[in-house]
Amino acid sequence: MFDFLLYPLLAGLFIAMAAGPLGSFVVWRKMSYFGDTLAHASLLGLALGLLFQIDLNIALISCCLLIAVALVLLQRRSSVSTDTLLGILAHCSLSLGLVSVSFLDNVRVDLMAYLFGDLLSISGQDLVVIASGTAVILGLIFWLWRPLLAITVSEDMAKVDGYNVDALRLVLMLMVGLVIAIAMKFVGALIITSLMIIPAATARRFADSPERMTVFAVVIGWLAVMGGITLSWFKDTPAGPSVVVIAGALFLFSQLRQQPR
Repeated sequence: MFDFLLYPLLAGLFIAMAAGPLGSFVVWRKMSYFGDTLAHASLLGLALGLLFQIDLNIALISCCLLIAVALVLLQRRSSVSTDTLLGILAHCSLSLGLVSVSFLDNVRVDLMAYLFGDLLSISGQDLVVIASGTAVILGLIFWLWRPLLAITVSEDMAKVDGYNVDALRLVLMLMVGLVIAIAMKFVGALIITSLMIIPAATARRFADSPERMTVFAVVIGWLAVMGGITLSWFKDTPAGPSVVVIAGALFLFSQLRQQPR
């Protein structure tokens, strides 16, 4: 049993390490809809990867990053509000992905595995991709922690302090896109954003500083992963959704704690 669950467990722990700090920024900046947009776009990357016979990990990551760049460019050139742009990109990319899948006559695609995750199918190659992506994200967050925190508190003040707000915002979006791409097979496109938002929202209840919130978010993510895998193993439930259910239970439990006045 240990050998069978080792790769899924390690993959989940790596993803939680990346999702915790990023999820904190997503919660602080109210970017949850952006995460959902990239999750929808990941299906387009999957379809294009299968259609053009490209490595799926590369296709998923490339598509998510391109959608993030497209959003930044549209924000600069369009007078349409950001939430409207996100809605357009989310539904157009999802629809284009489903249309692309229809051209795959000779390819059998298990869309359920990509929509809801297939944790127990994680391979050694998948684990290497997840670990590498996590290392990149953690390295960037450690390097850009103060600038990212500055633009989160106040973009106007960050400009006064000499930070390139547009570049930092783009880097943050690209990191969110990367973590969604590498975690898609683990949790699934429809609920991947929850693995970033729920642990961070739970950690916010207990933390008294941004640094502690990111650490608590990682720990809560680890607890959700281990609890979800345990539930999946003993009750034969879907692994990805089980992780989210445990994360949701931890969030509800955190709300029972009275906040200090």
